[in-house]
Amino acid sequence: MTCESLLALLVLVSLVLWIPRLISVVQTRNYRYAMEDVPARGAAIVFGAGLWRDGTPSPVLRDRVATAAELYFMGKVRKILLSGDNRFVYYNEPASMHEYALSLGVPEDALVLDYAGRRTYDTCYRARVIFGLEQAILVTQGFHLSRALYTCNALGLDAVGVEADQRNYRPSSMLYWNAREMIATVSALWDVHVAHPVPVLGEPEPIFPP
Repeated sequence: MTCESLLALLVLVSLVLWIPRLISVVQTRNYRYAMEDVPARGAAIVFGAGLWRDGTPSPVLRDRVATAAELYFMGKVRKILLSGDNRFVYYNEPASMHEYALSLGVPEDALVLDYAGRRTYDTCYRARVIFGLEQAILVTQGFHLSRALYTCNALGLDAVGVEADQRNYRPSSMLYWNAREMIATVSALWDVHVAHPVPVLGEPEPIFPP
């Protein structure tokens, strides 16, 4: 491969990665709010973000749950949907999030667990189809919020978002997360506009019964 061909390939790959990311950021910029300014919605959605080996939430996940708890205590939401991965016996994100939310003082009846939120697309899809949400406040870190907002809104869920950045994360982690986010955004746009995959579903469990 010549230098010119290699350069052209690198430019093409960069465009494939950067353009979807740019689209998601631009399309959702008006849906991002500071906590005190976000319009009240019935529920907040918290996305899974990993556990430590002992099963407790990672710092990123703790910040997401803590931010959702603040929204609850501010009266911005009445319910918190805790959505995460539970495919493995010793890995249960929703249960860990639930325990942490309880430790922060959120009452049991305000918490709803989604055990099949294996990825952002699944969480957004199930929030609407299984849990019957039409509107929600999405709670996640800034690096992930644009993709989450884009995905949920594209799937018919009227979503606004609040950043859960409650601490300074390690620069190496931020670099990794942002690089990963570019690839994940390409996948998200493919899913919502082309592939339309159907995640694990089940019987409807409306959070707010009619």
